[in-house]
Amino acid sequence: MSETGKRSGPLVGVKIVELAGIGPAPLCCALLSDMGADILRIDRNTDPGLGLGQPVKADIGRRGRHSVSVDLKHPKGIETVKRLVAEADVLIDPFRPGVTEKLGIGPDDCAALNPKLVYGRMTGWGQDGPLEKVAGHDLNYLAITGVLHAIGSPELPLPPLNVVADMGGGAMFLAVGILSAVLEARASGKGQTVDVSMVEGSAYLGMVHYGLVSSGNWVHERGANFTDGGAHFYRCYRTKDDKFVSIASIEAKFYAMLLDAIGLDAKDLPPQMDRSTWPEMSRRFEGIFA
Repeated sequence: MSETGKRSGPLVGVKIVELAGIGPAPLCCALLSDMGADILRIDRNTDPGLGLGQPVKADIGRRGRHSVSVDLKHPKGIETVKRLVAEADVLIDPFRPGVTEKLGIGPDDCAALNPKLVYGRMTGWGQDGPLEKVAGHDLNYLAITGVLHAIGSPELPLPPLNVVADMGGGAMFLAVGILSAVLEARASGKGQTVDVSMVEGSAYLGMVHYGLVSSGNWVHERGANFTDGGAHFYRCYRTKDDKFVSIASIEAKFYAMLLDAIGLDAKDLPPQMDRSTWPEMSRRFEGIFA
């Protein structure tokens, strides 16, 4: 929004109908709204919250858009959604595979009403395959991609909040897909379905690390690599006031600056990238920062 209260941004004039869900789809809509899109959220009841007992006011991902409560189990509710879809540029579907088809508002139904419509779908495992009907959350999607294997302590994989699969592999990929499809629809007059799976999005985010593994530059032990806390120059250290400082001095010139700042001479130390010395160097740094 601008200071005058009017919408501003590159997506002004884009109309989106959001079928209410939790997690990645609402975040995607918040992002699109921040860029100026006009979004109407279709809630299934008057106070859906976060699905975890929190009130609506705690769900800041709902910001920037109006909402109405519609009973999708009633024919008049479905007719309401169809009228909105006929005038929209985008519909966002966060439900399990097959749900909107059963309701009569699946991609084919909506395309018949509005050939220019971009139909954005968000699922965990994808629209088909052995897990399509299985419930899941961020941690499950990360586990099956192998990304979770690399995150945590040497003893235990740890959930990286829910920002990787839900928000990165889900919300951000859906936003990019929708924006691309809107551009195509404006040029060709034809809409399309954008189908995002959080598993596939998470795997895509791990692309660089898959490459490091295949080239022998990443070992499978957690806490033994240069960006997973294994390197003494890329981790957090507890300080005297019982807080933490983050150090991310990967490049040689920044590592040299780090050593100078903490009073060490590179001539007296092993090479920065000598992995065998990282545990001892970490212990030394721990003492300095403490």
